Amino acid sequence: MPRDPRAALTARLHEMDHKKLNSRQKIVAVAPMMDWTDRHCRFLHRQLTRDALLYTEMVVADAVIHGDHARLLGFSPEEHPLALQLGGSDPRKLGEAARIGEARGYDEINLNVGCPSDRVQSGTFGACLMKAPALVGDCVAAMKQVVSVPVTVKCRIGVDDQDPEPALDELAERVFRAGADALWVHARKAWLQGLSPRENRDIPPLDYGRVYRLKEKYPDRFVGINGGIASLGQCRDHLGRVDGVMLGRAAYHTPLVLAGADELVGRPPQALDHPQLIGKMADYAAMHIASGGRLSHVTRHMVGLFHGLPGARRYRQILSAEATRPGAGPEVLLRAFAAIEDWPAAA
Repeated sequence: MPRDPRAALTARLHEMDHKKLNSRQKIVAVAPMMDWTDRHCRFLHRQLTRDALLYTEMVVADAVIHGDHARLLGFSPEEHPLALQLGGSDPRKLGEAARIGEARGYDEINLNVGCPSDRVQSGTFGACLMKAPALVGDCVAAMKQVVSVPVTVKCRIGVDDQDPEPALDELAERVFRAGADALWVHARKAWLQGLSPRENRDIPPLDYGRVYRLKEKYPDRFVGINGGIASLGQCRDHLGRVDGVMLGRAAYHTPLVLAGADELVGRPPQALDHPQLIGKMADYAAMHIASGGRLSHVTRHMVGLFHGLPGARRYRQILSAEATRPGAGPEVLLRAFAAIEDWPAAA
């Protein structure tokens, strides 16, 4: 047992995560989202759910190896369980990046095989790797050789003119044979030419049935689903067919949806105290500002927090107008929250 209490905690979390992936216990996760799921966003999400698995933005393997670890890989201990998503296609580099990620305390290492952005295409990774399942298997094997935490993959059902039936089957076969602990599937194709990354999130039709069929083919493997899931009711329906469900934009734009996530996996619902939540985030923002950051780094992820509640529009206006001003402090967040009406009834 590690002597350092923080290391001991991390070791226990690693063990818990292995059990989750191997026991078929259901998992709710928040998807990795570029420019959104940074450490401040994840800290907010963790205040709303104890158990949901959180993911970083994709970090390119070369950046992990050569970059500023504190800036690229830093996180609050409260964020656990937390997965690091890597981008890349060089097995050796991905292995080294995975080793660094585990050493930094991440509970899972995930390989991006689904992002269709131009930047990713120029580096021949992300969704491009759907066309190279053997290489994806080699990448997974290289990471599995050097870490003890779970190694997982997030992919699409196919790209461009691929037939999703054989394409997804071949990718799954390769990654599971290489030892992948889980496969998360965004239930859309990605079009590498002709659609922007934003359009790729909406225009290709969803095909949840394809993911269900994959799970039927691999009853003893962890298969999770992602794409267009907007409510806890939809999450519950999917969890009847697959092992995990991953919320994306719904979790970002309407974070309160996460307050019911723990109940979906058999845990008691978390009592949500809105004033306490805002106080926690104000304290967090104060620490970030004291370390040289800006209030807007934190509050930009909180704009949709009270969506649908009386006063939410005024709350958004205050944050949008005042949090970006030079010298803005946590009092802006408190002032914005004061616009929310009838919060005791909603808490």
